[in-house]
Amino acid sequence: MPSPGVPALLRELNDRTAVALLAEHGPMSRFELAQATGLSKPTAVEILRRLESAGLVRAAGERSGARGPNALVSALITERFRAVAVDIQGRCVRSTVVDIGRAPFPVVTHVMSDDEAVEDAARMLDAAVERACAAASADRASIVAVAAGLQASVDHRSDSLSFLDEMPGWPRSGVAAALAEALGVPVLLENDANLAATAERAGGAGREAAGFALLWLADGVGLALDLDGAVHTGASGAAGEIGYLEAGDVTIGELVSGDAVAQLAEEYHAPDPASLPAEHPFHRALAARVGAAILPALAVADPGLVILHGPSGIAGGAPLAEATQRWLAERTRWSVPVVPPAVVESPVLDGARHRLRAHVLAAMQAAVA
Repeated sequence: MPSPGVPALLRELNDRTAVALLAEHGPMSRFELAQATGLSKPTAVEILRRLESAGLVRAAGERSGARGPNALVSALITERFRAVAVDIQGRCVRSTVVDIGRAPFPVVTHVMSDDEAVEDAARMLDAAVERACAAASADRASIVAVAAGLQASVDHRSDSLSFLDEMPGWPRSGVAAALAEALGVPVLLENDANLAATAERAGGAGREAAGFALLWLADGVGLALDLDGAVHTGASGAAGEIGYLEAGDVTIGELVSGDAVAQLAEEYHAPDPASLPAEHPFHRALAARVGAAILPALAVADPGLVILHGPSGIAGGAPLAEATQRWLAERTRWSVPVVPPAVVESPVLDGARHRLRAHVLAAMQAAVA
């Protein structure tokens, strides 16, 4: 004899499955839901009725079919469950609302004052969330999670940060837990290059690659390693902190930092690098530096693809990628495709969006009665 709790458990599992399908496919009719779940049409009707009563779905019009009357479709009520993605680069803080849908919300850019730059982490994140909600006309109470991309190494096991050079108001230990308590929702912290790699894996240059290395060229320098679809962070979250490695009389960070690249561009009269051919002296000179920076990853991980990302990688575009690939083939034992990024608009926020959607979906499924 089945346990009395079994029917209730099956209803809950069916309802959670329906929420996931509606999140993946968008509005669905009862017939489409029945087909996708393998359940009967009456069962699909009951599922949609329960989800509507729980405030999770609503009628979303009709869809015409080849034969017979138009079918009523139902859609998730996304505005009840949202999250906020934050990208902190020096004094520039960018934030945006995220929901289970694919339509982007406005991105708010805020340059912190001297006082704001030394504020504690909770106040900094809380202000970013408020700005994102205001721009999207979103209810702050609908926010179920926050994700922040940082110029730092994030150790998820010990909930600690390291290589955190320019954020004096941020704690080094118990970070996500303290922020979650202060903001009242789960807080996800991740290295900015790792989030850019998530974006490139989900919908960019790394989509079809078995694995790739992403070199993040910004004010600081970082490396993200995607191994078979998963970003490798290492034992303490510090995998990819190549900027501190020595390269002759300087570090790799100093060799290809934003200031170093800008100085090189000025020296070679290259204000718009992407408009110059790969053979231009500027690209050849920068490619030698970039090639030296990526060599540690090639020697250790042997990735099948290299993506040059970050402000300098985006600015250099295809010519810099081509020049770097040529330098590696001619000057080293490694020959690997080097490409520019495909996700150039807010890559850190885009990576955070992908991470957050899973949390938003989980919150919606948890609301199933």
